Amino acid sequence: MAWNEPGNGGKDRDPWGNNGKQQGPPDLDQVIRNLRNKFGGLLGQRSSDSGSGGSLGSFGVIIALVIALVVWVVSGFYTIGEAQRGVVLRFGNYYQTVEPGLSWKATFVDRVFPVDVESVRSQPASGFMLTEDENLVRVEMEVQYRVIEPRDYLFNVTNADDSLHQALDSALRFVVGHSTMDDVLTKGRDGVRQATRELLETIIEPYDLGLSILDLNFLPARPPEEVKDAFDDAIAAQEDEQRFIREAEAYDREIRPKARGQAKRLLQEAEGYKEQIALRAEGEVARFRQLMPLYKEQPELMRQRIYLETMEDIYSKVNKVIVDTPEGSSNLMYLPLDKLVEQNANRKAKVDPNIITSDYINDLQKQAAAAGAGSERTRAPKVDSGNLRPTGRN
Repeated sequence: MAWNEPGNGGKDRDPWGNNGKQQGPPDLDQVIRNLRNKFGGLLGQRSSDSGSGGSLGSFGVIIALVIALVVWVVSGFYTIGEAQRGVVLRFGNYYQTVEPGLSWKATFVDRVFPVDVESVRSQPASGFMLTEDENLVRVEMEVQYRVIEPRDYLFNVTNADDSLHQALDSALRFVVGHSTMDDVLTKGRDGVRQATRELLETIIEPYDLGLSILDLNFLPARPPEEVKDAFDDAIAAQEDEQRFIREAEAYDREIRPKARGQAKRLLQEAEGYKEQIALRAEGEVARFRQLMPLYKEQPELMRQRIYLETMEDIYSKVNKVIVDTPEGSSNLMYLPLDKLVEQNANRKAKVDPNIITSDYINDLQKQAAAAGAGSERTRAPKVDSGNLRPTGRN
């Protein structure tokens, strides 16, 4: 039913309060006053007077705005952790990077993205890869990295972590494809790891990912299960080879100093023997030079003496005793052989046959004089071997 339809009992339902008295457009000022009064009523400010209602309504609006402002300011405070850096965007554009601690942002205007810059992150790469010698191996490698530039990490690429993962997979496949299976499985693993790291850094450098590569962990590679036993045998043989090499090197390090010491000792002994022989030869020469005048005077006597000394020297080195017993004698002879051998050894240790003393020369001269006094005899005088010994051989 219309507001002012006839038959409504004379009641005017016009919300603008015209009561059917005037069918023209409502007064704009009156409409504004009515709206203000209604808002004032919502804030608990009711008044019949239009002027006082307007002032109270304005005060309520101000209070609401102040409260909203306080809430907006308080909501802008935030905290960045010790291991983080905050990247601030204002109206969608980069504004600044904030350090750890309490900071403030304009709510609905600024956005803050905290980025952890101290934790070590990792990205794995694995799969079956074909080596240079056309063998299929399963390779696993893990890269460890850290964020060093939060702005580049967030905005230079869509996803820096995923980009690093793809770069690692690409670098690893390239290096494995240019390496032999032995290099990947055993002896060349360090070279594969180093080559992969260098290639990975070369790949990600143009993109400025804001990351720093810390290390690459090259996990043990393994062949397909179908040929695993044969590869295990080959690896065991290579390990035995390396073990034998290490043992040989250890033996070499042990035996070389001993050999050098032994060689040095032999050289020193040879030098000592050389000096000993030279001194002995010089002594013999000096001895014969001193005996030469006596030999010229009594050659037979000197010849006999030299013969006896030579025989004495020979028999002194033999552990045998020769006894001349009378023919037909049955007497039992007792010889203390152990005492004789010991005495002979002590005598050899104390006397040097190459040393000629003055007593020895005097003894020879006396015997030569005695031999000259009895020169009328046709045979050489009897020589007492005990008296012809050099001094000190008693």
